[in-house]
Amino acid sequence: MKKFKWIVLPLLTVVFLSSCATVNVITDYDRQADFKEYKSYAFYKTGIDKAQISDLDKKRILKAIETEMANRGFVKSQDPDILVSIFTKERERVDVYNNVGWGWGGFYSPWAWGPGWGWGWGGGFGPNVSARTEGSLYIDLIDAKDKELVWQGRGVGTLNNTKDIAKKEERIREFVAQILKEYPPMQIVAAK
Repeated sequence: MKKFKWIVLPLLTVVFLSSCATVNVITDYDRQADFKEYKSYAFYKTGIDKAQISDLDKKRILKAIETEMANRGFVKSQDPDILVSIFTKERERVDVYNNVGWGWGGFYSPWAWGPGWGWGWGGGFGPNVSARTEGSLYIDLIDAKDKELVWQGRGVGTLNNTKDIAKKEERIREFVAQILKEYPPMQIVAAK
């Protein structure tokens, strides 16, 4: 039984932590756009400047986008086919769970009517409150000639409120990778 606990407890911890670290991705795109024509990109400074996050986090996001775009065969250009913009939102999420518990068991007390063993039951309930920051990162791809949005990816997940910069950078890379994993749209990939 002890061996079972030592195997199951770490496994449950890993499952719980990995479920907290997921990024939920939603994408949308213009069905009329010819995604095979897009080979180069540039950042859309006007849109990026409006993103309400720190300049350091903007740099981290843009660096992660550069890496992902290069992995997809895009080149950064002064005369791009598409413009890349970002937008962010964050909100505090509060979860409240009502705990109700009842139990039966034995106890030993040296003070209860003299030293000895006893049996009893007990109960309790009350709220368990946890707060976390949930963030959304939007990545917009805009046709450079028409200045029209052709693809948008949104990643929603829990942000790691940490002072560890390496963990923060890793979480940003994860957000960007998960969002851009959906580009180009699956119907375009199937047609290739």
